[in-house]
Amino acid sequence: MILKAKERGEAGQLARYLLAMRDNEHVELHEVSGFASDDLIEAFCEADAIAKGTRCKNYLFSISLNPPQGVKASTKAFEQAAIRIEEKLGLKDQPRAIVFHEKDGRRHAHVVWSRIDAERMRAINLPHYKSKLRDISRELYLEHGWDLPRGLQDRRLRDPTNFSREEWQQARRAGLDPREIKSVLRGCWESSDNLASFEQALKERGFWLARGDRRGFVAVDYMGEVYSLSRFTGVKVKELKARLRDHKQLASVGEVRARITESMTTRLAEFIKEAERDAKQRAAILDFHKKEMVARQHDERTGLWRKLKNRWQAETKERAQRLPRGISGIWHRLTGQYARIKAQNEQETLQAWHRDRAEKDALIFRHLEERAALQKDIQRQNARSQQELMQLRADVVKYQENPDHKPPLTRDREEALRQRRKARRRGLEP
Repeated sequence: MILKAKERGEAGQLARYLLAMRDNEHVELHEVSGFASDDLIEAFCEADAIAKGTRCKNYLFSISLNPPQGVKASTKAFEQAAIRIEEKLGLKDQPRAIVFHEKDGRRHAHVVWSRIDAERMRAINLPHYKSKLRDISRELYLEHGWDLPRGLQDRRLRDPTNFSREEWQQARRAGLDPREIKSVLRGCWESSDNLASFEQALKERGFWLARGDRRGFVAVDYMGEVYSLSRFTGVKVKELKARLRDHKQLASVGEVRARITESMTTRLAEFIKEAERDAKQRAAILDFHKKEMVARQHDERTGLWRKLKNRWQAETKERAQRLPRGISGIWHRLTGQYARIKAQNEQETLQAWHRDRAEKDALIFRHLEERAALQKDIQRQNARSQQELMQLRADVVKYQENPDHKPPLTRDREEALRQRRKARRRGLEP
């Protein structure tokens, strides 16, 4: 499992985040232990109140446990990982909470401990917790037989296309995956050795080189979005200047945007709008299917949870009735029969607990498979839309250089043109 942790305060905000359905399809409060209340918000408020008696500001230790994609990690596996973490970090017997989140066909857990030792009224120190968690993560991958991520094999092999929140938001405005933009711009840089070749490589992929207002060298796409080359290529400013020389010789972002606007023909603008409209329509259909699936799964889980609760209560009542009371109970205690019945009840209770949890896990795993299958369709749709948008970016440049250039027909556009021709033949369209 990938483990990401943080020392933090603001208990109320964290509790509301963990219980929020806004960004999740399913949320399950699995455990609240060691607190006076079993309500998550009240429990975290208790942690906040105790922490006020100390100088500790970040009195909570929050960690997310993410198994590899496509892996069915049981509830027990998450619990065992949490136990290993608290033993390694010195958080054993500290109050904790476990919350499960599900989204896009994947399930992960959030575990939160209170760092305050209530007896000594001191915060538990967590030295080098990141390196310790990295060791635990590697051990979990090896024990479960999961493919070890490159980042856990060697820190130098981490994904080079990691991006910041700002980069993500900027790329979303342009309708493209920021990882794809990073890969494209990085590829342009690696395939060139001077200003001219770099500028040509960018143009072939639908980007223009420009002089930024603050960042020196930037790339501009057909929508006028500006991308810092040092950030998106991972190249230092010093290297950029060494190869591209003085950025002041380049046209400004405003001038480049003006050129792009002039070169955009009515036909290409319509193609872009059509591609974006088709992508939104396909995304809306898949989003409808997703909401319908999530609602059905909520109903199925609610029904099963209710069934398990009623069965547990009935079985508990039945086991309680086995224990004799009054004078008969005293006699059974003297003969040892009471202890045998009690031991049998305890064994049956444990078996029933494992049975119920297995049934819950089975339903969750089935729901995850259904959602994962739909997520694959969503990913294929996104990839298809992004590929078409990237092609349109390149077509902008080709139109600028050759007004007679015709971009290749996508399957949807080709089908739409075919339907229009049929309509014209039938006299249904002018």
